[in-house]
Amino acid sequence: MTQGEDAARPPSGLTAPGFAPPNRALATLGLALASFMQVLDTTIANVSLPSISGNLGGSANQATWVITSFAVSNAIALPLTGWLTRRFGERKLFMWSTLAFVIASTLCGLSASMGMLVFARALQGFVCGPMYPVTQALLLSIYPPQKRGQAIALLAMVTVVAPIAGPILGGWITDNYSWEWIFFINIPIGIFSSVVVGRQLKGRPERLERPKMDYIGLALLVLGVGALQIMLDLGNDEDWFHSTTIVALTIIAAISLVVFVIWELTDDDPIVNLRLFRHRNFAAGTLAMVMAYSAFFSVGLLVPLWLQRNLGYTAIWAGFASAPIGILPVLLTPFVGLYAARFDLRIVASIAFVAMALTSFMRSHFNLDVDFERVALVQLFQGFGVALFFMPVLTILLSDLEPSEIAAGSGLATFVRTLGGSFAASLTTFLWTERGAVHHAHLTEAIERTDPNMVQTVTQIGGGDLQRGAFVLERMISQQAMQIGFNEIFHALGIIFILVIGFVWFARPPFVAKGGPAAAAGGH
Repeated sequence: MTQGEDAARPPSGLTAPGFAPPNRALATLGLALASFMQVLDTTIANVSLPSISGNLGGSANQATWVITSFAVSNAIALPLTGWLTRRFGERKLFMWSTLAFVIASTLCGLSASMGMLVFARALQGFVCGPMYPVTQALLLSIYPPQKRGQAIALLAMVTVVAPIAGPILGGWITDNYSWEWIFFINIPIGIFSSVVVGRQLKGRPERLERPKMDYIGLALLVLGVGALQIMLDLGNDEDWFHSTTIVALTIIAAISLVVFVIWELTDDDPIVNLRLFRHRNFAAGTLAMVMAYSAFFSVGLLVPLWLQRNLGYTAIWAGFASAPIGILPVLLTPFVGLYAARFDLRIVASIAFVAMALTSFMRSHFNLDVDFERVALVQLFQGFGVALFFMPVLTILLSDLEPSEIAAGSGLATFVRTLGGSFAASLTTFLWTERGAVHHAHLTEAIERTDPNMVQTVTQIGGGDLQRGAFVLERMISQQAMQIGFNEIFHALGIIFILVIGFVWFARPPFVAKGGPAAAAGGH
């Protein structure tokens, strides 16, 4: 899951057969726990955002920065994995990344302001960028070739279970303790994983080099992506393009990203190998992956927020209502891996997107009286689409790459997918707030404040108190306005899932990734 030309090189552990840790089970446990911890942190904060924003005095839009800062920093760090691996080795990189993740998690828990928390989350996302690809490479290297399929299946199961556990665990911790502990729980897990893996893999052969670093490409990437994400996060609070800050950030992002694309296409050793988009299946599959994952990421962020803000759920019950989305992926993923290749993968992916579109359209008809069972059943049904989504689309996008391009292609797809999710989170929360405000204005237009009948009605709502009745009515209107905005967004998400089907069918069979050691190092 590494990036660029450096990343196309197979992990050093795969080229040095014969190494076995003293206790393979213990080493596997350490690696699996680190992966679980990292993936868990992509979702564990979702249900805690209302508590975090309330405790730190941030707005709803500012609370979203807790998610987006992690995701965008994680994406920026991904292209560095290949260079860091060749320079320092997988074992040391894993240990340092894990311990740095522990330190960043501690800073998150100790944050006394929204600004400090967002900075700590950005640091947390950046240092854990190499963790998943390096964990994958290390896990493959300690198993013989005939058992590597089982190792990958274990890692895939961890990455499926962690997002399910995130909302439930985050909700339970927030309700019973405080939101800080969703970060503090990483401390013992991270230390255990780092120490165990460091000891178990001591003496593992690795080939170290002094590779060239594309510093200009990296600087342009950080500047362009960073400015774009800050612009999206600040836009609503700064009144968008009426603000000089937003205009300046937009100009910086546009110029940096245009120059970045030109530089990466012309540099001999780019940090992000954009030339891979010359392959038809890679281009079509990656576009489908980014659009579908962005919509999926928006669902995962919006549903827990809606359950708490509109329906009054506690964090733990919002987690329980959201969690069924992971049940079917856990049960079906092994079978999808075994049997999906027997069918046209475009059909399998299309079924996935139809299922995800249907669930979005179902949510677009939710109201403030919807019960827990219906919310959970829709989440469960979306899990069917999720189970059929990742493997077919990833296989399609890797299918026409050369063996030496597999790892870089997987990393590039993961890079843009992660960025897409981050940008989608900012846009979704902005649109929800914006549409809620529009509908609030429309609903209040029909209220004639001086009408005696209206005054009487409002007084009755307040139990005889006009002021209390006005407060209750305002709250009812706000909830209804946000509900209409929620429904509109999910209608749009349903349309996006349908449109993605068209991109999948631009790909052409056969959909079988070419062999080679690099393929074993691919992403997830």
